[in-house]
Amino acid sequence: MDNKLNWAGNYRYNSSELLEPASLEEVRDMIARSSRIRALGSRHSFNGIADTDGSQLSLRKLNQVIELDREQGTVTVEGGIRYGELCRHLNDQGYALHNLASLPHISVAGAVATATHGSGDRNAGLADAVHTIELVKANGEVVVLTRGTDIEFEGAVVGLGALGVVTKLKLNVVPSYPICQTVYDQLPLSALDGNFEEIFSAAYSVSLFTDWTSSVFNQAWVKRKVSGDGADGPAPLSSDFFGASQASMKRHPVPGQSAVNCSEQSGVPGPWYERLPHFRMDFTPSAGHELQSEYFVPRRHALEALRALDTMRERIAPLLFISEVRTIAADEFWMSPCYRQDSVGLHFTWKPEWERVRELLPLIERELEPFGARPHWAKLFTMEPGKVQAQCERLPDFRQLLLRYDPEGKFRNSFMDTYIMGQ
Repeated sequence: MDNKLNWAGNYRYNSSELLEPASLEEVRDMIARSSRIRALGSRHSFNGIADTDGSQLSLRKLNQVIELDREQGTVTVEGGIRYGELCRHLNDQGYALHNLASLPHISVAGAVATATHGSGDRNAGLADAVHTIELVKANGEVVVLTRGTDIEFEGAVVGLGALGVVTKLKLNVVPSYPICQTVYDQLPLSALDGNFEEIFSAAYSVSLFTDWTSSVFNQAWVKRKVSGDGADGPAPLSSDFFGASQASMKRHPVPGQSAVNCSEQSGVPGPWYERLPHFRMDFTPSAGHELQSEYFVPRRHALEALRALDTMRERIAPLLFISEVRTIAADEFWMSPCYRQDSVGLHFTWKPEWERVRELLPLIERELEPFGARPHWAKLFTMEPGKVQAQCERLPDFRQLLLRYDPEGKFRNSFMDTYIMGQ
């Protein structure tokens, strides 16, 4: 991979060098002697949130599981570990995380910092698993913050890379659980009228996919716990899902793409970490070269927001690979788009035609504005900074936290100055 490009190839970083420390001491030294520095995760951001005109620091070499505490129900990991690697280890020990994102290829620290999420009515974002966070501040000092103990914890977890470099995370874990995944074809948008709650609460995790060529969801991915506490029930799956029919073969969310790189379907039970993500760790995720946007709306406005998008489908469809709709439970993290708000994520995977997508995004954002839409921090959006800031209730508190941790702006960049500091 070109060190200057993100995963999708749509963004070129402006950094002067890439640093790859192999110890906490090296991290502290590199940060202390840098004038500008920024952590770089697994490069799955689509905008400049991880960029800098100074040094980029990758924790790729700090990717180990440090401790599994069975009594406390926690696992401590280094900041560079990816979910796919962590999950295999946890499952081998009989443990699991509460939820996962669509891709297992992303780093834990990067996903947490940007409020990355999975799906499920009762499942908050991935940051909700964090029990303790260790980060290195601009002066090289190591800070450890713990849930329920440190008042800055909720501000620091979804820290957008602005407070320091996250070197360790202690995550809450649960006993391992099996999941079965069934895909259904052709769910009419109209099926959500009067059935919205029933559809999204029908399983542990439900995702709806549409290419917006019609008022229909091409596929519904229904992921059910099959045993253990909180199971969705032992009853066999129906061949009908609110008017959608069970798929006759394995599906890829994007029409025409091979399903070989997707997680197992057809109701076959398997480990949680092989079913909750849409894509398998050992294969190229999603569609490859693509662009992504996502907006969060309060759950109570989701159906209205979907109807608004449906009026634009003739403009959306030509530029789209696929769109996904997921529910996410509220959390307490200041800079999370789901802060104290049960939300629905409206995700767009675009064809790599940025100039046309850039013209379309303001139109989508205008349609979603009445519903209080908030953008995903690490994806593409064109909302005015003032409108983004107005949606962040705890932004003044986060700014003060940022200034205490990084008074000289060592971790700041253009993205942070524009959308967080308002400069």
